[in-house]
Amino acid sequence: MPGTTSTAPGAPGAGTSTGAPHPRRWIALAVIAVSQLMVVLDATIVNIALPQAQADLGISDANRQWVVTAYTLAFGGLLLLGGRIADYWGRKRTFIVGMTGFALASALGGLATTGGMLFAARALQGAFGALLAPAALALLTVLFTEATERAKAFAVYGAIAGGGSAVGLLLGGVLTEYADWRWCLLVNIPVAAIAIALALPLVPESRAHGNTRYDVPGAIVVTAGLVSLVYGFTKAAEDGWDATQTLGFIAAGVALLAVFVVIELRSNHPLLPLRIILDRNRGGAYLASTLIGAGLFGAFLFLTFYFQVVLQYKPLEAGLASLPVTAGVLIAAGGASQLMPRVGAKPLMVGGAVLAAVAMLALTQIDVDTSFLTLLLPAQVILGMGLGFTFVPLSSLALVGVPEHDAGAASATLNATQQIGGSLGTALLNTMYTSAVAAYLVGRVPNPVNQIEALVHGYRVAFAWGAALIVLAGLATLILVKVRKEDIPTGNTVHMG
Repeated sequence: MPGTTSTAPGAPGAGTSTGAPHPRRWIALAVIAVSQLMVVLDATIVNIALPQAQADLGISDANRQWVVTAYTLAFGGLLLLGGRIADYWGRKRTFIVGMTGFALASALGGLATTGGMLFAARALQGAFGALLAPAALALLTVLFTEATERAKAFAVYGAIAGGGSAVGLLLGGVLTEYADWRWCLLVNIPVAAIAIALALPLVPESRAHGNTRYDVPGAIVVTAGLVSLVYGFTKAAEDGWDATQTLGFIAAGVALLAVFVVIELRSNHPLLPLRIILDRNRGGAYLASTLIGAGLFGAFLFLTFYFQVVLQYKPLEAGLASLPVTAGVLIAAGGASQLMPRVGAKPLMVGGAVLAAVAMLALTQIDVDTSFLTLLLPAQVILGMGLGFTFVPLSSLALVGVPEHDAGAASATLNATQQIGGSLGTALLNTMYTSAVAAYLVGRVPNPVNQIEALVHGYRVAFAWGAALIVLAGLATLILVKVRKEDIPTGNTVHMG
């Protein structure tokens, strides 16, 4: 499930306050919670709507992944910059601008008449979400300065992040089935309007002091590099891996990412201080986060299509059928929180990767008439449990040995890696899917039976690649992470996967 930004409470990037508690802080928490719910909802609600949106706008199978990746690329690529802007420009101002922009982008998407228009709207949503999410979280750290109250506030925030995806699945199903897929985007407008109207009088302004320079070149270059890589993967689905355009865009993406590293090494105010990721334990955590995101985002996309296109579930039924993953996450997250102080982060993460990979391999056994109760239900619960056991320790592992002034950037980097991994993984798995479907149909009569069989074959291949990426995440954890359980930070860190 797509993540939302997280910042270590008390980190300078998040902002702190030494004055008396804000008198309307609990009402302000409700406003911030609404914004968080909107961002979390947007990931799953659009997944349920995607099959109808694809049919309505005539989007090809190769290009449909841009509905997901345009959002996650912009969100992940601009998240660190968004956090810096919120700190220095003003968190309330950034929150209002982010909320307004998110609503306008949602309107554009809801009124889209072409696939390109929908992709552009999703990219804008991601860009404004990269302003909104870190500003909202930073405001919490300013409003709640007492430890017990802060813990309660972050518990509310975390519960919304964890449960919001389930709400999105249900709401997406209801809106798509009983209204229209466009309302899955348009619903953000009244929500945002209410949040803005309440935020203006209730939420206080705050900002960090000191140098306010931004690493804009770094943000532009890393986002351009990632877009080029994803576009290269998309071209591979259309033209093949050895096509000139495919190789050209992939090579350009790699080159731009190399330029980004050079910019970060030379910048006095880097978007991503490389010391954060060069530590062995943190680097392993970020690599695992990227690979897990890559394996899972695409899997959720293909599950939605399998439910609606092959099994002929209605959108609401598809939403309900996807809930076991969320249930598994919630079950395992509670257990992981209790187990981590006893066993440490590494065993939980490796065990979580094994569970998730087993679940993905189980999903490679789907057929045109697979039983929900005997295969799809248990596979999704196990997948969710694998996620829960992985994401909880990841959030703490990302902060191991981080100096206080880097804590906010370290937490935000973890979320960015999930989004970026999801973008690359969705594009890669979609390419593998379309190639598998085309290969299956070679030499076969293109009748309805073979067409459906080809789709199922493509989904199986995508799930197998997803399992492979998750296994790689487990191996990265096993090889790179050496941290002891005594070294894991125990403060109020927040992370929602």
